Amino acid sequence: MSAKAPQAPKAPQAPQAPQAPPLQMAEITAAQFLDIWRHFDSDGNGFIEGKELESFFKELEIARRGAGVDPSQAGFKEKMKEFMANVDKNSDGKIELSELAQILPTEENFLLCFREFVGSSTQFMAAWRRYDTDRSGYIESNELKGFLSDLLKRANRDYDDKKLIEYTQTILRMFDLNGDGKLGLSEMARLLPVEENFLLKFEGVTLTAQQFDALFAFYDKDGNGYIDEHELDALLKDLCKKHKMDVSASGLVGYKKSIMALSDGGKLYRAELQIVLCRDAVTP
Repeated sequence: MSAKAPQAPKAPQAPQAPQAPPLQMAEITAAQFLDIWRHFDSDGNGFIEGKELESFFKELEIARRGAGVDPSQAGFKEKMKEFMANVDKNSDGKIELSELAQILPTEENFLLCFREFVGSSTQFMAAWRRYDTDRSGYIESNELKGFLSDLLKRANRDYDDKKLIEYTQTILRMFDLNGDGKLGLSEMARLLPVEENFLLKFEGVTLTAQQFDALFAFYDKDGNGYIDEHELDALLKDLCKKHKMDVSASGLVGYKKSIMALSDGGKLYRAELQIVLCRDAVTP
């Protein structure tokens, strides 16, 4: 009786791509919203754009109409363009987290709840100052818990401590882009409506610690250790001009008002301005 030839080892199977979370037009939980966001923002850059946007729009059409649209068809781009004209508030061709919250009906929607509490960038900066109690430039989990507690009270939402911890963890998962367990100013500002998020205008401005120190010293003309409203006005005008930022006079007034909301009685100290101009990480 002849021996059986040894069987060739089976080739390892390629791992299956994670299944897309179903889009639906009925209420979804905050956790489901987060799963949907993370799936379609596949590169994790904070936007749904390009091919991600095509994929999202196709799935959204299926959820809305029970039938999808074929990206290869001539009418697809036109339909998507019409859709984006309604939801893309800053016309950048991308969907941001706050814009997605307007599209999907989310139960316990932190973003929309937040807007009942903080409707403008000035109010947002004032809230930041109030809850960043140690002036670290970050809102940590215990500070965030206090922030959400006040938020829910003002929105007349019922909650217990267990639910509050769950909400805090969900917000961290949504906005803590670098996974350090705390929220920097630009991360937290993603809660703002896009048109109110003035920090987006400063994304192209990246200053090192030395550059910031030189900038602060130059505009602190009297050397008193803080910048007042007039000094900030000159600083912002020069900064916008240097970085070729297209900002109207009224826009500049709004930026100045928002940043001054961080100040202590009209005195903008080094730490407060550094939070805005050096983003969340100041490199030497």
